[in-house]
Amino acid sequence: MYCNPGVCLTRFVLLVSKVILSLPLSPQQIQFADQQQDFNKRLSKTGRRSRSFSQSSTVNYNSDCSEDATSPRDRQQRSSKGHQDFCIKNIRQAGLGRREIAIAEQEMPALMALRKRAEGEKPLAGAKVVGCTHITAHTAVLMETLSALGAQCRWAACNIYSTQNAAAAALAEEGFPVFAWKGESEDDFWWCIDHCVSLEAWQPNMILDDGGDLTHWIDKKYPNIFKMMKGIVEESVTGVHRLYQLSKAGRLCVPAMNINDSVTKQKFDNLYCCRESILDGLKRLTDVMFGGKQVVVCGYGEVGKGCSAALKAMGSIVYITEVDPICALQACMDCFRLVKLNDVIRQVDMVITCTGNKNVVGRDYLDRMKNGCIVCNMGHSNTEIDVASLRSPELTWERVRSQVDHVIWPDGKRIILLAEGHLLNLSCSTVPTFILSITATTQALALIELYNAPEGRYNKDVYLLPKKMDEFVAGLHLPTFDAHLTELTDEQAKYLGLTKTGPFKPNYYRWGNTHTHSHLKHIMHIYTVKAGMNMNSNVIWRSSMFLWLTVRVFIAGTNPWK
Repeated sequence: MYCNPGVCLTRFVLLVSKVILSLPLSPQQIQFADQQQDFNKRLSKTGRRSRSFSQSSTVNYNSDCSEDATSPRDRQQRSSKGHQDFCIKNIRQAGLGRREIAIAEQEMPALMALRKRAEGEKPLAGAKVVGCTHITAHTAVLMETLSALGAQCRWAACNIYSTQNAAAAALAEEGFPVFAWKGESEDDFWWCIDHCVSLEAWQPNMILDDGGDLTHWIDKKYPNIFKMMKGIVEESVTGVHRLYQLSKAGRLCVPAMNINDSVTKQKFDNLYCCRESILDGLKRLTDVMFGGKQVVVCGYGEVGKGCSAALKAMGSIVYITEVDPICALQACMDCFRLVKLNDVIRQVDMVITCTGNKNVVGRDYLDRMKNGCIVCNMGHSNTEIDVASLRSPELTWERVRSQVDHVIWPDGKRIILLAEGHLLNLSCSTVPTFILSITATTQALALIELYNAPEGRYNKDVYLLPKKMDEFVAGLHLPTFDAHLTELTDEQAKYLGLTKTGPFKPNYYRWGNTHTHSHLKHIMHIYTVKAGMNMNSNVIWRSSMFLWLTVRVFIAGTNPWK
């Protein structure tokens, strides 16, 4: 009798199953079944506890709804030690912030070494430092180092989005007057700065600034305090530009240190930090794939170089816009195509500004961008993208997630604006701690230098960090890599005209950096002073301008004034 193979196979499997099930279980099998039942019971209990733990962790690490709806300015907070002179998001995050600071300390070897070396000497004893920088775990290590060196500190944030609330809480818990939280309004921003300065019983004598907002505020609102300052340390290109403007107008009444143009800041923070953090910020916010994307980077200074190198390595097609012919030539020789923004604005997938200038991407460019174009800023100031022009009645803003907005045109076209035009990497991601160790150590040394300088060493002008200090900062970080410097012999040092311990480069050697005209004027001033020449500054400036114009004519073959 014929039987369908499939039916026969099914009957055979059922028959074998019945036979196996009818057999008695071995002791090992019985034990396994008991273990399985016990595991299932424990799993169900653990599941209930997991849900309970998740709810409690929300309470511990996130502020409740009432706190989220209330501005920190309207709440009175107190640390466990009774301190109240601060205004942050949530003091209960102090424990989390302390753990983050402990991690940062491991990656900031030079700052920790400086703290250990100079802690006994207290070179900043009596210094009252008011600061306006990004408030992160890295800044917390810097502030605690300054405190260990004898300084008193009060701090506000230089960016409304970059504050790490947990780090701010940890500082407040230790008694540091901190006024900052992530997501401040513009009014909150200036309120926090004012609360750092307006205390009658505490008047600052040193400024550590990032962007020039704090310096500007004290100059305008508290001129008497500004005149009593012993020095200003400025980190960013925007803030340095403001200092040169004050100096040119004759309103800079204290010496200032230009950290932005120090070698350790330009060649490490601006270049390597941005090379790593640009990808992190874009990935976190947009999940974009870089391969094959057309990207225009506005500006080919050190920040632009870092961003361009990272995007190119990920397979993006990178265009560069630049006004400086030297930086432009560097871009060309690095295999980037130099273009005008007007020529590529309709086709690119991303626009990244890195100039420190204003209105680099205006409304006209924004109107002509393709649908879905990503727009962000890697320069310090939020003036590079004309965000104000986008807040018009005909355009619709749609919040996608934190720091990500769709700006929608009437025809349905939309662009993706990141961090509302503020600095991308510190607003939306993290930056390499080791790189910030270099910058923070440079800032600390600059404060020590200005505070302890004998009268007459520095006039009311803008200065570069002495080359010896740049080399000292770099040397402090070499042991991390188990690196060993080669020492000059006496004969080699004599041949080069150097001391064996440095400095190894003259002041005019800039490691390939380019400078603004105001900085060129400052360099010319240094040389005339060192040479003992009593030349009028206008003569010096005209001479440097003549040299610049001659080079422009020689290269371009055109009238440079056009």
